[in-house]
Amino acid sequence: MDVESGICQGNEDSGPSESGIKIPDRMLKREQDRLEGVERKKEAKNSQSVTEEKSGFFTTTFSSERATIEELLEGCSGATDRALATQTLEEVTTKTQLLQKFLNDSMVFLPQYELRQAQAALQKLQNSLAEKRDEILPKKKFAFRSRAANAPKVDPRAPPVKPKDSGRTKVDGAISHPEQCGFSHFEAQVLTKSGDEIKQQDVLLTHLTNCKVRLLGSPSTVHIKHVQNCEIFSGPVSSSVFVDHCTGSTLSFPCQQLRTHHTTDTQVYLHVTSRAIIEDCQGVRFAPFAWSYLGLDQDFKVSGLDRERNNWNEVDDFNWLALGTQSPNWSVIPETERRTEWDS
Repeated sequence: MDVESGICQGNEDSGPSESGIKIPDRMLKREQDRLEGVERKKEAKNSQSVTEEKSGFFTTTFSSERATIEELLEGCSGATDRALATQTLEEVTTKTQLLQKFLNDSMVFLPQYELRQAQAALQKLQNSLAEKRDEILPKKKFAFRSRAANAPKVDPRAPPVKPKDSGRTKVDGAISHPEQCGFSHFEAQVLTKSGDEIKQQDVLLTHLTNCKVRLLGSPSTVHIKHVQNCEIFSGPVSSSVFVDHCTGSTLSFPCQQLRTHHTTDTQVYLHVTSRAIIEDCQGVRFAPFAWSYLGLDQDFKVSGLDRERNNWNEVDDFNWLALGTQSPNWSVIPETERRTEWDS
């Protein structure tokens, strides 16, 4: 029989074939599986190449923009023309905001190490900008940093009160020094930070009970730990908000990412551009961010957050892995129950 005369595929006819050679089904299936495997590897390789190409473009662009901003800041040092220096600072502010947005948009494909490096570099730029602004455009310092409601009167004859701790607060394993921006160990107080005080810093709110906290600016990161029956409203947070051991409270803020641990009976009015994550939580309810204050639009620009993208109701519960079934640990606040008065 001439092999080149043809090949008969399949085993539909178990008898002899005059036109060709039969190939068993198992061999055909094996060849099909092999071809599909080759195609999958090819697609994976192409996808990896695209990711690496995007990452390379990000690194080059980010480094170039950072160098430009650093050069502009350096040019402000020792400047004698106040108007020109002010104009340069405005240019630096705009470039920094655009760089923050570029970083936020690139988070989906950046490796974690490269993302952390870029975030640290951007934070350094923001700190340098704040320092340069203070140097060139100094502002009168106020004698107070927070507004206290029903604060007890202090008897000048009374001996000094020892602080409840050494002046340092642990945050996720680190130690925060007394100059840490935020509030710690307050009860039944109204506590406010202005945008000039926040200046894209990390903010720590810890050991608060029955307090109302207002952050009227754009923090870099916010840590909320050990709070009970509090209202905490913040302007746009350029990176993450971390909540731990929060009970019976109402939180409201825009951010890039939210991570919530050991939290119960708490309402969160949220604008989040990536995902909200909860773990070891119960009774957490979500609604879209609705708080407003004078300067919110500008703070959104400073943060680099996308106002058009809000995944407030896309919550990942790390304690609930049943696909297709709603976690019992969080829910959406019905529209009829959502808060409408924010300054009461």
